[in-house]
Amino acid sequence: MPQVSCSTRVSHVVQCFTMSSPYFTQSRSVITRSGIQNTGCKAAASLSSKLTNRRTDVDSISSVAVKVEEEEARISVQGPSSAPLSTGPELLPHGKPHPKSETVTLPLSSHSRRRRQLKVEYDKDDDVKQMKTEHWEPPDWKKQLGNIREMRSSRDAPVDNMGAEKCYDTEAPAHVRRFQVLVSLMLSSQTRDQVTAAAMQKLRAHGCTVENILATDDETLGKLIYPVGFWRTKVKYLKLTSAMLQKEFGGDIPNTVEGLVRLPGVGPKMAHLAMNIAWDQVSGIGVDTHVHRISNRLGWLKKPTKNPEETRKALEEWLPRELWSEINWLLVGFGQQVCLPINPLCSVCLNQHSCPSAFKNSPTKRPKAGSPGSSSPTSSFKTKTEPEQELAVKEERTKTEPLSTLVSPTTRRGKLKSKVKL
Repeated sequence: MPQVSCSTRVSHVVQCFTMSSPYFTQSRSVITRSGIQNTGCKAAASLSSKLTNRRTDVDSISSVAVKVEEEEARISVQGPSSAPLSTGPELLPHGKPHPKSETVTLPLSSHSRRRRQLKVEYDKDDDVKQMKTEHWEPPDWKKQLGNIREMRSSRDAPVDNMGAEKCYDTEAPAHVRRFQVLVSLMLSSQTRDQVTAAAMQKLRAHGCTVENILATDDETLGKLIYPVGFWRTKVKYLKLTSAMLQKEFGGDIPNTVEGLVRLPGVGPKMAHLAMNIAWDQVSGIGVDTHVHRISNRLGWLKKPTKNPEETRKALEEWLPRELWSEINWLLVGFGQQVCLPINPLCSVCLNQHSCPSAFKNSPTKRPKAGSPGSSSPTSSFKTKTEPEQELAVKEERTKTEPLSTLVSPTTRRGKLKSKVKL
């Protein structure tokens, strides 16, 4: 059998002591594999000589301890480090590096670096959460809302007397009342409240139920709802909606916004108002053209919106939920009386000093006696007709009245004189 020879070689640890005190100089001792000790610097005091004597005790370190230290150094080298520190190769007594010596790399501790990263990430996450939970609201909106309440205290706008809340039969069964609320909302689109109320009065006299609407022919139904806006299209919507309600909901209207918007001719504004009036549930803000216009004029939105649906979403982001039911009739009546679509009456509005749109489209002269703004700002702001209705009345008068009634008296006198001369 071949003879196997085993040899044990003990590697000694390179130690370096650095004295930071100005009373001592650097002292370095190197112990090679052969056990020879070499002093790189001279001792500067008695304490230095004691340290030198302690270095000689390294020879007595057991091989097990040395292996343990080497294993720890190897594990530290494999771990993460930000700035490794090398002690350099072993030196022979004459100062040259040992040919078989290896460089031991000792890593710096990365504990402080890891703690710093965690802290930065935590601060960053905290800022993101703070940005997400930041609540925006327009300045002075509470004061402006209080002023609108004061200007609407008399409740004499068209929406107060002829809105969807006033158009249903209070003595009818519950499901019939809810259907009549939905019908009045469908007819009110692009139509003044006065015209809608008149059409609903004729429908109720005819019998405004799901069964009666389906049994009525299109021509008769059109005559009943005329002259609401887009009355021909609304006749089709009423027929389709009534058929859908009878087939899927047993003659009643859906009790959810999702179910209501599925009906032909019913949009988000009508759905939220129907939920509030018919089912007494606040599901959202009913935004029509008045609410859309006034919200943009008052600066109640982060950025201007292009349609009522965008306005509804923007308002619901900051307006307290307990005000969602009130805000519709407040702003609708305010838009019918004071904040008119054309030439708003800013001179009599209590918000003229805080509204960013004040006097931009306002008339230069104060309103005449008998007009909505003839009284003081704290009065009741009474009005009977909207500007659109006044224009319609003028157009009808122009078509029906004879031309002689529209000629001024001076012109008439001039014509008479010319005939007499002839």
